[in-house]
Amino acid sequence: MNISGWGRYPAIDADLYSFESEKEILAHMGASHEYAARGLGRSYGDSSLARHILTSSRYRSFLHFDGQAGILTCESGASLEEIIDCFLPRGWFLAITPGTKYVTVGGAIACDVHGKNHHHDGCFSECVESIKVMLANGEIASCSKDQNEELFYATCGGMGLTGIILEASIQLIPVKSAYIDQTTIKAESLAEVFDLFEEHIDSKYSVAWLDCLATGEHLGRSLFMKGGHRIDGRLEPDKKKYMSVPVDMPGFTLNQYSVKLFNLLYYNRIMGKSKEDVVHLNGFFYPLDNVLHWNRMYGKKGFAQYQCVIPKEVGKDGMTRLLKYISDNKRGSFLSVLKLLGKKNRNWLSFPVEGYTLALDFKMDDTLLNFMNELDSIVSDYDGRIYLAKDSRMSAGFFKQSYPMLEKFRSYRSETGAAEKFNSLQSRRLGL
Repeated sequence: MNISGWGRYPAIDADLYSFESEKEILAHMGASHEYAARGLGRSYGDSSLARHILTSSRYRSFLHFDGQAGILTCESGASLEEIIDCFLPRGWFLAITPGTKYVTVGGAIACDVHGKNHHHDGCFSECVESIKVMLANGEIASCSKDQNEELFYATCGGMGLTGIILEASIQLIPVKSAYIDQTTIKAESLAEVFDLFEEHIDSKYSVAWLDCLATGEHLGRSLFMKGGHRIDGRLEPDKKKYMSVPVDMPGFTLNQYSVKLFNLLYYNRIMGKSKEDVVHLNGFFYPLDNVLHWNRMYGKKGFAQYQCVIPKEVGKDGMTRLLKYISDNKRGSFLSVLKLLGKKNRNWLSFPVEGYTLALDFKMDDTLLNFMNELDSIVSDYDGRIYLAKDSRMSAGFFKQSYPMLEKFRSYRSETGAAEKFNSLQSRRLGL
């Protein structure tokens, strides 16, 4: 079948194999194929693409829940949406969540996803108590921060390249409401939104939407949003009806003018300087999930997401230079998100370092890849790096320069036989 990541670039013909038991996985592993692991396909580029793909779509049972400690053990194909639907009414929520709930637990571990609370709580791996992995030789190994540590630190953020993640035990957090107390503040410049992140550093959740086409003194103007769980209220999942993009939009509909108009309207949806309201956690954490198949907005050629992090001490200078280059080239992205990240963890290929991360979406065209290479050059000048879960075109040279644990990861894959059994288009492209 023809298959791609969420950005729909690149797309390849591949054989897709699903499984619902360890025995079925072993049967596949006995073949001479290399495999890429895949959950719900929400990584944006080519990290879950290969000629042969093993998908966990049928391997998604909840196995055990400790109602006192809030620890859930589940198969790797269980989605964050399924966890929320089951456990939110019981007063439990995810400790760490990315910007979509359509992600499997295995995918969240493999990408070591982060969210709006990274500056406080770190990546998804911080809530992982243990993982069960099928290795290249068919053996099943358990790992945690205290047991089989190398496998744990290689697997969390390892993009599925150490083995097939079978099960995980994850820590949920108690909540008393399905709602978030949210404050939205207008920032008229990049400098102002950086000040807001620092001023509200104690807020559990924070994020900013940026108008990446604003120029001059308004460069980086933003809507800064902070929030925290309500201390009382209803616990039901959101029953809102979702919209859907039914077909691929014509390529001409997304251009600098339509994006500029959207950005103007979105920025001015807050009439005053700030606004306080109460929103369901679906609207706070997963606004894009309200529009099903939203990737079709970019047309048949798809899009590339660009997410970088620049260390905190040079974050303002680096982000200013990036945004100026983007606005000068009129490469608008209406999905422009800025977050503050906390300290890096011990996982060998996890993306976050202490600093600021910017995520942008660009419609695919013949000039985009060269444009993104220039963005890489800017990020490189500030010792930044690119997020593997969003990447579809980074060079092997830039990757090697920006991920200092790469050689250790390569050596581990070679020693365990994973390098011969688990590979993706991305792992081949980046020399993993």
